[in-house]
Amino acid sequence: MGKEPTMVRRGQDGAERAGTILVVDDNEINRAVLVNLFSGTYQVEEAGDGREALDKLLADRDAYCAVLLDVVMPVMDGMEVLEELFRRGWTRELAVFLITAESANSTLRRAYELGVMDVISKPVVPYIVERRIDSVIELFRARRRLRQRVEEQQSEILRQAGQIIELNMGMIEALSTAIEFRSGESGSHVRRIHDITRYLLEHTELGAGFSQEEITQISLAAIMHDVGKIAIPDAILNKPGRLTPEEYEIMKTHTVQGGVLLEKIPQMRDHAAFRYAYDIALHHHERWDGRGYPHGLKGDEISIWSQIVSIADVYDALVSSRVYKKAFPIDQALAMIQNGECGIFNPRLVACFLEAEPGIRRQIYGVEGEGT
Repeated sequence: MGKEPTMVRRGQDGAERAGTILVVDDNEINRAVLVNLFSGTYQVEEAGDGREALDKLLADRDAYCAVLLDVVMPVMDGMEVLEELFRRGWTRELAVFLITAESANSTLRRAYELGVMDVISKPVVPYIVERRIDSVIELFRARRRLRQRVEEQQSEILRQAGQIIELNMGMIEALSTAIEFRSGESGSHVRRIHDITRYLLEHTELGAGFSQEEITQISLAAIMHDVGKIAIPDAILNKPGRLTPEEYEIMKTHTVQGGVLLEKIPQMRDHAAFRYAYDIALHHHERWDGRGYPHGLKGDEISIWSQIVSIADVYDALVSSRVYKKAFPIDQALAMIQNGECGIFNPRLVACFLEAEPGIRRQIYGVEGEGT
């Protein structure tokens, strides 16, 4: 079988380019021998010293498939060029050959340490040099094709994973929204709780120590805070007036029921947001003074994400119309939160919420200025 007439490479701009061998030697006759040997198969460029060679590589490294490098040269020798190529990480992607009469073990050892693929002794034997260099260049081409294929597969996997994440979030939000509709809400409540939670984590000290991925997971988990309401009878869930003590006790069970429901969904247990969702569903009605439910947790026994969802839930419930009440003016709602009319909150949490509330009011509720 004959050789391929031209080696093709892709540059950084994506365009196809013929592979080029760069011959670097200060001896014109040596360069002519190598140029003649490879010019029938590859494009060949020459450099008379290391500095000229490095300038060519820096100008367009992707154009070259191999470098044939002499050691002893003026201005900048071959080992100095090799050191620079290694420092830039190029010897992992560019086939570099040392062609030299130098036989010192220390030089050869250092050359291999720096990523040289082969050391060819002078005077060169043409058919040996041609075969060895062709084989290595083909190895680099195969390695590059494999790497490109892996990168393409990784991109496709990431794309599919993104679609799955979007689908999961859509299903979670659909379930939570369906529950809100069942309780007579518009369904936008769960989206606002998500947005308020995210805003507080991203714009106040409450988010300190959380990565962006964790903030995303907590915000997603917040959507499921009332998922346990699916177990509450319609007569209680949609009652327009005040609940009786017995009915209120039943309503309170939505926290425990939410945790039970989430545990029974295998796909949910494997989700990164599960530990946040379970804790929020169970504990978003706990209060700082221990008078919340279902477990009467007190102070820092309540996770910060459950505390954040708790205040977000109360705020949205106050400033929104519900089947059992009209919306309170924003200033009145804030006063009720500060005065403990909706249960006692962590003072630090309240301070952070009050600091962030104007931004929440503007970005999430579309309300400018003071009050409603």
